[in-house]
Amino acid sequence: MDGLFAVLVGLGLAAAAGFRVFVPLLAVGAAARFELLPLTDGFAWMASDAALITFGAATALEIAAYFVPWVDNLLDTLATPAAVLAGVVLTAAVMTDFDPAVRWTLAVVAGGGTAGVFQGLTAGTRGISSLATGGVTNFVVALLEAVASTLLAVLAILVPVAAALVIAVLLALVARRTLFRRHPASA
Repeated sequence: MDGLFAVLVGLGLAAAAGFRVFVPLLAVGAAARFELLPLTDGFAWMASDAALITFGAATALEIAAYFVPWVDNLLDTLATPAAVLAGVVLTAAVMTDFDPAVRWTLAVVAGGGTAGVFQGLTAGTRGISSLATGGVTNFVVALLEAVASTLLAVLAILVPVAAALVIAVLLALVARRTLFRRHPASA
């Protein structure tokens, strides 16, 4: 895989892990199984029967658990370090033509960082939803996150440039909202 595309795939998968930890792991395992995505030496286990079954079960449990009000907030506490770790692993797994030092540096900094940023955004969104509605609308947030994770993972694998554009747009929207938020004037 070309170096730039490998980085884009890794970052797209890392962002997807920020929305749901196990969805992109399952997507990568399945894509590798069907030879749609080459994996770095040492990551072939991700396409094994055991890994696919584990990722599938974990994905189903994770998605279901996020639909339970207040449990979703608790899961965000656990999901934050898990998402960062998944972002690192996913990025390293797809950077097949990189020197190991470069691969792992990019995986930790860019992959882990991207996953952490998106996980932080989702946790913040859920926290606001929980406080504003008592958790009543959290199921909508959970649904949107599951869809976003799935779409980003698929885009990252099949059309990495499109995944990068989606990530850039999402980050630009968040930055715009953050930078141009109106604050009450001090008296």
